Amino acid sequence: MKLATWNINSLTVRLPQVLDWLTANPVDVLALQELKITDDKFPAAAFLEAGYQAQWFGQKTYNGVALLSRTPAADVIKNIPGFSDEQSRVLCGTVDGVRVIGAYFPNGQAPGTEKFEYKMHWLRALRDWVREELATHPKLVLMGDYNITFDDADVWDPVGLKDQIHCTEEERYHLRALVALGLMDAHRLFAQPEKSYSWWDYRDFAFRRNHGLRIDHILVSAALKPAVQSCVIDKAPRKNERPSDHAPVVIDLQLL
Repeated sequence: MKLATWNINSLTVRLPQVLDWLTANPVDVLALQELKITDDKFPAAAFLEAGYQAQWFGQKTYNGVALLSRTPAADVIKNIPGFSDEQSRVLCGTVDGVRVIGAYFPNGQAPGTEKFEYKMHWLRALRDWVREELATHPKLVLMGDYNITFDDADVWDPVGLKDQIHCTEEERYHLRALVALGLMDAHRLFAQPEKSYSWWDYRDFAFRRNHGLRIDHILVSAALKPAVQSCVIDKAPRKNERPSDHAPVVIDLQLL
C-alpha cells in the first residue's frame, strides 16, 4: 500500500500535474493540501476517471484539503472534532484498514503574532484528537504539510533561520509531542541523502540552489512501523513549469 502527501498550492492551477503524477505514481492514497477552491469546484469527475474516489473539504482562496483513494474512505471526519475552526485543514478517513489523517498545519506567520498563537492552539487540539484516534485505530498515518521542521537537519540555513517560523522551539515541541504519542517519522526510518527537503521558496532560485526546508512529513503509528518499506521525497514535480513550491512525500507499506 503506497500513500503520499502533497501540498499542491492551488488545485485549479495544478490539476493536470496531479493527474500526471498519479499516472506515473499510482499510489493507493494521496492527501492534498492547499486546494484553494470551494467544494462546488472540486474536480471529482477527473479523479474518478483516473481511478480515485475523493473526499474533499475546500475553502475559497486559502487552505482546503482532499483525500484521494483507490477504495472509498470510510468514517470520514473533517477538521478536528471539538475544535472550532473556520479554516479547512484536516480530512480523515479509513482506507483498507489504515486510519489516514491528511492535514494542512497552520503556517503561523511569525512568533508573537495572533496567527502563531492560533497555530499553538491548533497543535494542542490536534494532539489531543490524534491520541484518541490512536486508541481506536492502532494502524494510523498522519501526513501532510506540517509547516514545522524537526531540527536543524531539516533546514538549509539553520543559523540564519534559527527561531524563525517553521524552526522555533515552540513549534518543534508540538511536533515532538505528536511523536511521543507513539508515532514515528517515516522519512527517518531510513538512511536519506543529506539536505533532503520538501519545500523551496519560489524566490532567489531556491530550488536550484537547494535552499529548502523539510516541512512535509508522514508519521506512522507503532503498529505500522514494521510495515514501512520506504519513504521518499519526489523532487521531480518541483521541476515542472509553474510547479507547487512543495514536493510529494511517498511511503510504501507492506501490509499483511
